[in-house]
Amino acid sequence: MDSRWYQINKANLKSNAKFKNMRWKEWKPFYDEIVRVMGFNSKEDREASFILRELLIENQNYIDAETLKRVIKGNVYIFGAAPSLEDALKCYNFEEGTFIAADGATSALLEYGLTPHIIVTDLDGRFEDIKEANELGAFVVVHAHGDNIEKLRALVPRLKNVLGTCQTEPLDIIYNFGGFTDGDRAAFLAEALGAKEIYLIGFDFGEIVGKWSKPNFSNHVPIWETKRKKFEFAQKLLDWLEKNGKAKIIKI
Repeated sequence: MDSRWYQINKANLKSNAKFKNMRWKEWKPFYDEIVRVMGFNSKEDREASFILRELLIENQNYIDAETLKRVIKGNVYIFGAAPSLEDALKCYNFEEGTFIAADGATSALLEYGLTPHIIVTDLDGRFEDIKEANELGAFVVVHAHGDNIEKLRALVPRLKNVLGTCQTEPLDIIYNFGGFTDGDRAAFLAEALGAKEIYLIGFDFGEIVGKWSKPNFSNHVPIWETKRKKFEFAQKLLDWLEKNGKAKIIKI
């Protein structure tokens, strides 16, 4: 075990020890499979969690999970960035409850005059929209992994009210609630924060990827192989959560 992990988790900082991370023995088999199938580097994932922690402490812009738990009120609506999101935003009147945007879905919500209460992101979406929502009051749950270290360094200092997450073992102020993609991580987060009913909106897992998924997209695009694999893991994890979590999960 990295000696930094022991030293950090003994540090005199706000600790997440009192809050329910996903049990590592439950998450590790999922994570090991993700690393194997996706070809990720677990050491880089681990390093990213330490870097995110350092950034949050340096900028003093982090919150703990207890703070975020107080945001959860009523039904929780999680907005994914799939093509069906647009029709849902046109057809449904979202006024009450807690809105959680999965990364790029933030842009769609802003377009329709909605500000998410929470954004779950690995910083792949349109950052200026994430920043705008953050300035309007949204809390930002930033995820660290080996492929976004440079984005962490460049963008995390520009945010406020940030809760840090990782996909390796949690640190004192860096949580692991479970989940892999922004969308299913948002569902695991909502479960951990005590949501009773979770509504999934814009979770197609189909052959077309929504235009809000990447900053350079202007239209919906055909799925690519890496994204297909991510969708498969997201579906698998959501199925697990539906069977093993306490919250009722409903897809709109």
